[in-house]
Amino acid sequence: MERREFHTLGKVTPRKDGVARVTGQERYTVDVSLPHMLHGRILSSPYAHARIKSIDVSAAEAMGAVVITFDDIPHVRYNERIITIPAVLHKDHYILADKVRRMGEAVAAVAAETEELAEKAVRAIKVEYEVLPVITDPIEGMRPEAEPIYDTVLWGEKEIEIENNVACAREVEEGDVERAFAEADVVVEGTFKTTKMYHAQMEPKSVVCRPEPDGGLTVWPTTQSIHNVRILLGEIFDIPLSKVNVKRVPIGGTFGSSIQMNPPIPICAALALKARRPVKLTLTREEDAHDHTRYGVQIHLKLAAKKDGTLTGAEMELIADIGAHNIQAYSFLGVCVGWLVSLYKLPNVRYHGTAVYTNKAISCAMQGFGNPQVTFVTESLIDELAEKLDIDPVELRLKNYVGMGDTFWGQGPLVRSIVQSDGVPELLRQGAEAIGWENRHPPPPCPPLRGGGERHRRGIGVGRGFHTSSAGAPQPGDVIDFSGAMVKVNIDGSVDVITALMDHGGGTLEALAKLVAEALCVPLDKVNIAPGETRSTVYDCVTHATRGVYAGGGAAVKAAQAVRQEVLETAARYLNVMPEALTLTLDERLGQGVVYAPAIPDRRMTLAELATRCWTESWKTIAAVESYRPVHCPPAYVTVFVELEVDTWTGQVRTVRAAMGSDCGTVINPDMAAGQLEGGLSKGAGYALYESNEWDADGQLTSGGYWIDAKTPSIGESPYIDDLSVYFAHTYEPSGPFGAKGVGEAATNPVAAAYANAIYNAIGIRFYELPITPEKILEAIQRFSESVNERGNV
Repeated sequence: MERREFHTLGKVTPRKDGVARVTGQERYTVDVSLPHMLHGRILSSPYAHARIKSIDVSAAEAMGAVVITFDDIPHVRYNERIITIPAVLHKDHYILADKVRRMGEAVAAVAAETEELAEKAVRAIKVEYEVLPVITDPIEGMRPEAEPIYDTVLWGEKEIEIENNVACAREVEEGDVERAFAEADVVVEGTFKTTKMYHAQMEPKSVVCRPEPDGGLTVWPTTQSIHNVRILLGEIFDIPLSKVNVKRVPIGGTFGSSIQMNPPIPICAALALKARRPVKLTLTREEDAHDHTRYGVQIHLKLAAKKDGTLTGAEMELIADIGAHNIQAYSFLGVCVGWLVSLYKLPNVRYHGTAVYTNKAISCAMQGFGNPQVTFVTESLIDELAEKLDIDPVELRLKNYVGMGDTFWGQGPLVRSIVQSDGVPELLRQGAEAIGWENRHPPPPCPPLRGGGERHRRGIGVGRGFHTSSAGAPQPGDVIDFSGAMVKVNIDGSVDVITALMDHGGGTLEALAKLVAEALCVPLDKVNIAPGETRSTVYDCVTHATRGVYAGGGAAVKAAQAVRQEVLETAARYLNVMPEALTLTLDERLGQGVVYAPAIPDRRMTLAELATRCWTESWKTIAAVESYRPVHCPPAYVTVFVELEVDTWTGQVRTVRAAMGSDCGTVINPDMAAGQLEGGLSKGAGYALYESNEWDADGQLTSGGYWIDAKTPSIGESPYIDDLSVYFAHTYEPSGPFGAKGVGEAATNPVAAAYANAIYNAIGIRFYELPITPEKILEAIQRFSESVNERGNV
């Protein structure tokens, strides 16, 4: 497709689901209520690591509750995330714990007539535990004397032993790394740490399961992939997939927390199958906070460069804290090196990644799947390198970034393609102008003394990053990535789009409607996104990897193009004109798509007339179903410029203003795309400055509060939208639907680095650990003051 004027794309339009959402009429999983439905509750372990010696459920059953324990479930080990291909998929998980490996792990569950009775029954269950030593530090966990969390797990279908709590490891080496560093003029390096943090999505995980008379299941889940839930439930309970129907239900945000099949889903299914009645199971906020986190990592990175700023090589060692279960660690280790080598041209690279089990909440994807961590590290070192070389940080980035025509690794060594659209220079130049980069002062020659000097110091920082639009590549890798869609024309000329693609709340399905409206030349209000379920949709892998518009939209456009061709061929028979002589356009006056022959203007039919004739003459429905495998994963570039103020007496950081630019190709929904950037800045600021989960030595989660201990930014701590400049690069992605690629995760990935660089510019202290809290800032200032006093300079 070539760039052209669009009648629907790029226009601000009311959201199709907007009224339902703002009036409370949208039906989420917690709103699903079925006749004769029971209510479920989970018995969670109070310990982080323990053997289960006995469970007494008699008191709960005496109350009339249905109870399940490990003895009642299929003893099938599985992985909750099945985007990784089966051959390299680690499986260490049962529906209920065979052994407790984290605080809050489910050891039993009940279903009862009311929520109150279910809570009373679950509290009546008596469990005898043998408490085991707890591992909360992955470095300590790798010591030979550390308590093993697992003895064996499945890798594919093969049983493998787990040594020193190492779940898996990956190594990559290309080029001559030793030579690159030996011949470098400048080397910078550092060890960085990022925290495990709670996703804090608005909707806790919930599910409703109904057993069917034929032995099947109908499921209403919180999930990012209805088809993967179906596949896993069929595998675990040995039910033919034709008897498992999973409904697409609106979700209240996920940030990646539901990329896998959530633990409540198979627990609820087991309860429903035993009770032979529908069951609803919803996690409390506290239970949800114990269930999932972002990967915490320790990264040591070295960069080598010539005097002119040309990067020559990199060496990275990464240790990931994956928590109690291996959801996707093998893929995580692979993508992390992909993020590094796709940020900057590194002809020589050596990488070693290790994933380690700990007795903490499970690590899973969260807004970037390792990209924010790697980008924070890389962008911090790029700033250090620029300072050592006395080169402007923006110019150093422009000199070395992976851009047009370069090989782009995307999500790891097996996901490589060529960059075909590149708005990075435009984004950096426009952002620098918007933030006043030319007036940026150098960092102070010495940090402030605590309680003295200038109290409020301002700084400006930059971070650039990207995310892949899907995980597509010329050849299949170790990640499954394809989508499907059906498009059909109704007899009134309206159009239905049937897809399994999930919308996290950001307007992905709205984008699909616009893409189909554009392809078929019909008004947007005549395009309907039909309710979806696994029995009526073709497979879509999962809404992740910023793939919704690019891959999900690519499938919808592919199906719409097939419909368009069928429209032309069908109209050709009625109009007695060759199909090649016909075209399809939108008649705004009629509010209809019209097929006509430009050379014979009176030969025309509306879509409604065409579909109606096909119906009245008992011929056919004009429809198409298509699957789409992307062979590219184009980078959705984002740049962030932040000006902030550091209060050196309190350690507080205030965002003064910011400029964010996105290269997402053709902008489908301008207001929603801007909203993605605004949300990315807010979430990135939380990652940089506030948010963290902490565990004590016994593996107890100490940051249990939603807004207090495990703090997320409040309104007063979020960047003011009035002080945020949002802009888009003028690019067109040739492999994307109508030139579009993603925004999503890219909006968050570089934000923490921009904040870290701005804080350094403000006070001359660089931080290597996130979050950069007021306490850490004050501690760093205090250490400097003490060192000055010790030298006798004060």
